[in-house]
This record gives sequence, C-alpha cells and structure tokens, in this order.
Amino acid sequence: VKESSYKKLCETKKILTVNGKFPGPTIEVHKGETIVVDVYNKGKYNISIHWHGVKQPRNPWTDGPEYITQCPIKPGNKFSQTVIFSDEVGTLWWHAHSDWSRATVHGAIIIYPKPGTSYPFPKPQADVPIIIGEWWKEDILKVLDEFVGSGGQPKDSDAYTINGKPGNLYPCSKHDTFKLKVKQGNTYLLRIINAALNEVHFFGVAKHNLTVVGVDASYTKPLTRDYVVISPGQTMDCLLQANQAPGSYYMAATAYVNGIGINFDNTTTTGILKYKGYLGQSTPPSLPTFPSYNDTSAATNFSFSLRSLNSRLYPISVPLKITKRIISTISVNVFPCLKYQTCEGPNGTRLAASINNISFVNPSIDILEAYFYQVNGVFGKSFPSFPPLVFNYTADVIPLELEIPKKGTQVKVIEFNSVMEVVFQGTNQVAGLDHPMHLHGFSFYVVGWGFGNFDEAKDPLDYNLVDPQRRNTIIVPKNGWVAIRFKADNPGVWFLHCHYERHLTWGMETVFIVNSGKLRTERVIPPPTDMPPC
Repeated sequence: VKESSYKKLCETKKILTVNGKFPGPTIEVHKGETIVVDVYNKGKYNISIHWHGVKQPRNPWTDGPEYITQCPIKPGNKFSQTVIFSDEVGTLWWHAHSDWSRATVHGAIIIYPKPGTSYPFPKPQADVPIIIGEWWKEDILKVLDEFVGSGGQPKDSDAYTINGKPGNLYPCSKHDTFKLKVKQGNTYLLRIINAALNEVHFFGVAKHNLTVVGVDASYTKPLTRDYVVISPGQTMDCLLQANQAPGSYYMAATAYVNGIGINFDNTTTTGILKYKGYLGQSTPPSLPTFPSYNDTSAATNFSFSLRSLNSRLYPISVPLKITKRIISTISVNVFPCLKYQTCEGPNGTRLAASINNISFVNPSIDILEAYFYQVNGVFGKSFPSFPPLVFNYTADVIPLELEIPKKGTQVKVIEFNSVMEVVFQGTNQVAGLDHPMHLHGFSFYVVGWGFGNFDEAKDPLDYNLVDPQRRNTIIVPKNGWVAIRFKADNPGVWFLHCHYERHLTWGMETVFIVNSGKLRTERVIPPPTDMPPC
C-alpha cells in the first residue's frame, strides 16, 4: 500500500494504491481455496484491508475492519492476512476498511468454480471486471476531515469512474476512458463491482441486454434487463452477448438517489464497447437509457426481481424456522450543536446515523481482541433486539426529539448455530433514503421486503422461502424494510453496517458476536502472531 501519482480531470494528485495500481490488482482463486496476502503499509496513514463477502469461516482475525477485528496496520508495518474461501463462487472484491481510503484502495476478486466443475450457464469467451468508483480532485482524507468537521454532508465527488477511468464526458478525459473490444457472436461475463463511496448506480450498455447470473458470489436464476441497479458493496455477474451491428457503443453508470435534500454527484461515467473490425467513428452515437435518477419503482423492481438459482446441482438451504428475530431501525439522525462545533446539519445541528437509535462509537482497541482476551470496558452487550423508540417510522413528519440518538459501543451476542432473522426498518428521520446494509462473515437470504412499517404478524406470511436471493449486501428501500435470514454457524466477531461511507462515518453500524461458549478455546482459529498492535 503506497502513494502513487495519477492525473485525472486535468489535475495530478497523489493517491493511495496497492502495488501502484488504481484500481488495485485482481485476485483470482478457485472455490474453496485459501490464500495468504502480505499487506505492507508503505503509506503515511494507518490502513486495514477487508475481503468483502469472503465468509472467512472460523477466522475473523483477518477480516479487516479497523477497531472491529483488528487495529489498523501502521505505516512501516506488515500484516499477513489469511483469506479462507468456502462456498463463494463468482465475483467479490477487496477494499480498505479504514477512514475513506477505499476510494482508491480496492480491487476485484474472481472466484472460479472448482477445477473439473463448470458454470450453470454457457462458458463465456472472456471475463471482464467492471469496477464503478468515485474520484475527487481533492485528497480524499481532506474531503473526509472537512466532512467530519462541518457536521453536514460531504463534498460530492467530481467524477464517477469505470475501472479507474472517468470517460469522455468529463474534461481532459477523452483518452482516460475504459475501452472493451468484443468479437461479434461472443459472450462476455461482466463482473460488476460498485466500489463507489456514497451512491447506488444504474449501469448498462447501449442497445445490449445484460443477463444477471450471479450476485455477491452466489448463482441466480437468469434475469435479463437493459440495465442493472447496484449499490456500494454489491457485486453482480452479467452475461453480455455481442449480438449487435458492428460499431461503438457506450457503457455508462449514473447515480440513483431518492432522498430529499441529499447532495450527490449527478454526472455520468462512460466506457466504450467496440466491435473488432469496426472502422467507423470511435465516439458512440448514444448513451444507454436509464430511469430518472430518483425512480424508486425502477430500482426496487430490479433489485427484488433477483432469485437464487436453487437447482439440483446448485441447491440452497433457506432457514424455515428461526431462533430469534431482531428488528433494527436504520436512521439518519442529528445531534444538537455544541458551542465549539461547526454545525451544517438541518437547523444548525450535526448530522449522525444509527441502528436502533445507537450511533456507534469506535473503541480504542478492536472488539475481537477485547472479547477474545476478556478485556473489560471496551464494549457493552446491550444492543437492543427491538427499536427502543416505537413510532410511525416512515411518517412524513417525525418529532425532533426522536431524531437524536444515543452514542455507544454496543454489540449483540448471538448463540452459535442459532437461526437469525434480522429486519432492517428504514425511517424517515431527518432524511429518508436507501441504505445498502452489509454483514461480514455470512451470506444471507433476502426473504422479504416492503414499503412502510414492518408488520410482524402479517408480513412474514408473504416471505419467499423457496428461492430468495443470497447476498452479503442488500439495499433497504427508502421508507421501507428488508428481512434477511442466516444460520449463525460462523463463530467470531462480525461487523454489520451501511455501506455508504457517509453513514458509516456517522455511526450506522453495530457488531454481532457469534458465541458458542467455546469461542476462546475451540471454535475460532488461533490469532495470527503478527496482529497489528493497538
């Protein structure tokens, strides 16, 4: 991990990279393999690296989120991270999990089927990682510092990128555009990753359909659309058939944002798909057609049309009976302004975020080591299983006193092998909007969703317990809810958080400790000898 100079949008700046590359190198493995990644911090700031969507069975030690499973790797230090793949197959990604460094410190993970086995779809002629990102002209840590100091919203990015390139709609970017050459009649597997910090995106290729065959490293029933919707943290495997007239065609990504009063980068990043042998104009004639930037119906229709493949060769196991249900409100909040603070939130407040009205505060040492070595005073175990304040969560007007959360470092202890259902309930506090919720250490089944307030008596009657999509990150719709299920069969300390960096910074996160009563002696792999010191 080191600084490298990159020129974009007419300006040059130094960014944090891995091996000098932006995006970073692609890791290629086969299903079920274990690898070791040696991370050398040759930058100026602390860093940690997370293997997003890799379940790491019995090995929370090298999962990566700072102050959750490890303290950050300090400048000049090294950490050897064991990455254990299990049932994942398809596309995942890795990224920094400290401050906002993941803006440039990220890359793809391609997980091929085991040798001797095949895909449940025709083998494509080529794999093409497509990483959607964000670019700021300013140093990203300066953007973060200004954001935290202001108490308001962060500065919008200056561009989106496809594989690190903004595309020719931006200044000085004609030659900084991702290009994909295709041969007519061939099929390409686009491995799409949303590495953006703060926006969900529409993505598509002009005049070409995309057929989704996998999400978050789990196979799906084929779903063919002219665009996809993908949130920060999510991955999507899509087949593209080069079946149009030879020519040049735009691929593009643009933001989907439906919150009122939410600042966002309303620009479009482009790449160019060009047929081999085509000698005509190099600039494509038109962009792909997307819905309006705030079209909730289009976004939810796509997101919840996905289904697990669940075939004879690729079965799934949806939990039919649960041990425990946790209902969690996920909210944007405010704190009152103190005399010494800058307060650019609504009505002179400071913006915050919470899960079940608790705005998470990072501890001084990581929670995993505190739990494993029984260090007292680092965290509490009183994260509630139900919202502490009951009201109409999606009402148009919510009293101000309900918008102020408590601060704390509270975790939820879960019994090993229990069957969990977690309901994420969006609220209209301060600003209702979508939330991409990510759970470390597990893939989960998305068994239900809806708008309004979750009804514990009625809504479970309509759950899909046959072929729900299996994910590690799911978009909770604005003023709506999502129910997920998973078996807590992976002991350890696992992070749960919104994958919008602004909300993570504000405290929309908590921790699940999966505890068998034997965590310290039998269930978890012993800690590495080179754990970063706190």
